[in-house]
Amino acid sequence: MTVRVGSPVSGRVVPLSEVPDPVFAQAMVGPGIAVEPDRVAAEVVSPVDGTVVTLHPHAFVVATGDGAAVLVHLGIDTVKRKGEGFTLHVVKGESVRAGQAIVTWDPAEVEAAGFAPICPVVALDAGADALLDQAPDGPVAAGDALFSWRR
Repeated sequence: MTVRVGSPVSGRVVPLSEVPDPVFAQAMVGPGIAVEPDRVAAEVVSPVDGTVVTLHPHAFVVATGDGAAVLVHLGIDTVKRKGEGFTLHVVKGESVRAGQAIVTWDPAEVEAAGFAPICPVVALDAGADALLDQAPDGPVAAGDALFSWRR
């Protein structure tokens, strides 16, 4: 089975290795891609159809019906903000569709507060060679394909 993972935000696709956090940059959590978001307040959307299995203001995981789980992390060390600047639109356990708003945030405000707003998008529990059809570095709109994941 192949899972299509969409971009949760609009911005510029960059390799995961460019994320200024070794846990993401070294793919310790799993393989994926990062998006350097546009610096405008915006809705962050679900990358896949599924169920919200983990939900924090700064990060969430959506699991598909067959168990493929995708982590979206909004910025680096943004957990330290204790939810400030993030507005949730769903609850844990809610079924969502790809492209549905999960949270609203302002990457420019996050950056002004001293945090890197880059957004890692990670295929949890995937092997290093599980990703296919990765989006090229460059512009991406929320909902556009970031990568496909063979399960």
